Amino acid sequence: MSQPPEQSTTEINKHVVKEFIQAMGRSDGKTASACLAEDAFTLAKGFGQFAGVREYDTIVGTIDAFNTLLPTGLRPEFVSFTAEGDRVVVEFEGNAETCDGKPYHNQYCMVFTLAGGKIKQVNEYFCTKTADEVLWPLVEAMSSQIP
Repeated sequence: MSQPPEQSTTEINKHVVKEFIQAMGRSDGKTASACLAEDAFTLAKGFGQFAGVREYDTIVGTIDAFNTLLPTGLRPEFVSFTAEGDRVVVEFEGNAETCDGKPYHNQYCMVFTLAGGKIKQVNEYFCTKTADEVLWPLVEAMSSQIP
């Protein structure tokens, strides 16, 4: 993971988050894992199959599985970045085609908390109905491949 030279902690944190989301979009678990603290976790808010907590191994395993699940990549289109201290909030849209040829379009807002230049926590907000309808059957079928 590359870090821009001589920037504020807030700017470095924004860079780390952007690099993480871009790695997620291209199913690059190695780069994504370099952005995460070893005790990192995500908390998908809301209801449905995707709601809940996922820890480091599952985060990285899921990102690696995206190349099977979403062969076109998630292709994140950033809408906004807001950062203050150790928190970065990102709005983006994800657009992909699933492995069974269905379009997947969703909007995301993620609240990242970082420490020492690494992501510690991610609160995820997205349309769980869309994710459940389009992605969950595919995720369930490949669940043995995700830690």
